[in-house]
Amino acid sequence: MSRPRIVAICGSLRDESHTRKGLEHALDRAAETGGETELLDLRTWDLPVYDADASEAGDATAFTERVRAADALLLGTPVYHGSYATPLKNALDYCGFDEFENKTVGLLAVAGGSFPITALEHLRSVCRALNAWVLPHQAAIPRAGDAFEGDAADWRFVDEGAADRVAVLGERAVEYATIEPDPPCMESTENVGADD
Repeated sequence: MSRPRIVAICGSLRDESHTRKGLEHALDRAAETGGETELLDLRTWDLPVYDADASEAGDATAFTERVRAADALLLGTPVYHGSYATPLKNALDYCGFDEFENKTVGLLAVAGGSFPITALEHLRSVCRALNAWVLPHQAAIPRAGDAFEGDAADWRFVDEGAADRVAVLGERAVEYATIEPDPPCMESTENVGADD
């Protein structure tokens, strides 16, 4: 049996991104538990602001192919104004049912403050609209400035609770990567997409 392919999308463009660190930690655990992993760092992809009339602009075709090839996805975002970041929203706009339907998705939100939950709820709604199977376990890293030490190249968690939550996210992505799909959810049947 082949190893499940776990692909993470980092919604932060910062060089010292705590979101990227969190996703790397989750992917490390996914690899330890039998997954084949890849991080899609949005800093390296040419994805212009989404225009439905130019849906194959830049690197969009290559990007969606990588997302489509995943058995499970991890979506990571910093929290901006109580929701998820624009780079992630833009990347998700290039995707649709072909990339997400019946796919396992894990969610990670990183906040400078103490309440990253609304961003996770917003991402969960987007994934359900695409009929993805969103893991019940989600990982939040509040007060991210205090959760890590070191720089982007050499860092470690100092918040062990956050480290454990993020590691479990990677484990669950592998564990449920091939879960039997549910019937389409009501949200997805009402999602007509950008082609209307």
